[in-house]
Order: sequence, then C-alpha cells, then structure tokens
Amino acid sequence: MRRVLVVTAVAAERDAVCAVAGSCAAVTLPGGQELRRAAGLPVALDVLAAGVGPAAAAAGTATALTTATLAGQPYDLVVSAGIGGGFSPGAPLGSVVVADTIVTADLGAETPDGFLPVTELGFGTVAHRPDPALVRTVAAAAGALAGTVVTVSTVTGSTARAAELAKRHPGALVEAMEGFGVAEAAAAHGVPVLEIRAVSNAVGPRDRAAWRIGDALAALTGAFRTLPGALTAPAGPAPEPPPRSASLTRGDTHVPEEAP
Repeated sequence: MRRVLVVTAVAAERDAVCAVAGSCAAVTLPGGQELRRAAGLPVALDVLAAGVGPAAAAAGTATALTTATLAGQPYDLVVSAGIGGGFSPGAPLGSVVVADTIVTADLGAETPDGFLPVTELGFGTVAHRPDPALVRTVAAAAGALAGTVVTVSTVTGSTARAAELAKRHPGALVEAMEGFGVAEAAAAHGVPVLEIRAVSNAVGPRDRAAWRIGDALAALTGAFRTLPGALTAPAGPAPEPPPRSASLTRGDTHVPEEAP
C-alpha cells in the first residue's frame, strides 16, 4: 500500500484532511508532535499539523520522514496541504489549486534594483517542481487548477505587496506559508512532493469579513476524497494538462522555464 504523509499548518486543516477517513488514530512522534493515521483508505494516509511557516513545516516533515524510515516504513509521497490566499482573478474563493511549482517568495536580498532571489546570490534553490504527470492526475481528479503556489513568511496585507508578488511571479495562483519548507524536507529525503491548497481569501488587504475559511476547509476535504483514487488508478493515457499559471522566480537556475 502506498504511504502518504500530509503536512498541514494547523489542526483545523489536519482535521479537514482526516475527515475523508473512517477514523484517524493518534501517534506521537519524537519531540511530542501528534500524527493522525487515517484508516479505511486505499492508501496509508498520515496527517501532521506541523505548525505555521516554512521552518516549522520543514522541521515537522523531516521528523516524520526520519521516524518512518527508521521504522522501516518510509513514505512514498509528501503532500503540503491547507488553505491559502488566492491571487485574483486566477484562483477565486473556494477553488482548489495543485502546485505545479512551489516557490519561496522572500528568500533572498533586497537591493537598490529590487529583490534578488537567493539563487542569484549563489546559494540554494527557490523552487521545487512536483512530477508533472502526478500534478495533472491529481488536479484532474479533484477538479482543481494547477499553477504556482508561493510560500511566504509574512502573509500579504496590502494591495502594494500583492501587486509586487504578482509582478515577480506572473500567474501565481496561491500564497501560503508552508509548501516550500515541506518541499525542502521531502527533497532532502528523496521523496516526491505535492502541494494542495484551497482558497479561503484573496491575497491583499486583510478583510476578515470576506474570508471563507469554512468553505475552503470543505473544499480541501473534497479534494482529499479524490486523492487516494488518483494515486491508485491504473496508468493510462496522459490527461490534458490543466490550466497552467506558473512562472519561476527571476534567477532560479534549478528549474527549467518551459512548461512540461
């Protein structure tokens, strides 16, 4: 049976994923974090609320991956999941997005000429690209969009910042806070990664009255109801690619610019 680790930021997102299963038993990881193990699915689905932000996400993911490997039960796939802000008009409230590129938006340096990603400083990476065929399959099963999801450490709260991110990452669909951290940990362990986000609010000024968190969590549950079938379906002709709205951060030398 295929083993999948799902990493969310908070318990509400974890519970939305666990809602697809008959039950979710609790398992304590080293350090005290609680993993929820779903039952009654065609894949082995473990769900971890690792905390908010890329650092907490990376640490929690690495702990879960290491624990599973040492137990002789390594994971076959890691999924960063949760709700996030949608860039208008590409990702409306309640929509679901599967990342075809996972980009860190603010890892780099400010200069008089603007922002420089860390790759232009000669270090690291700024983007991970999940397997294109897997993205197409999962997005098609969930009725989701496919495109860039940007990871930030500070949530956007102004029109100016939203415009800056949109300019730097043309076609980005979602802003969230954990995907790149999860992807970094997965890459370090040689495990494939996905990111699935349901849109709860628009990227920009923080108008809490307009947020639709409940609807987004319900959409997240709906997307995960389709995931086990997408992962276990027999291989067949490649589906038509979903809409692509991805572009890479300027200076990324690790991921090709061309669409798959």
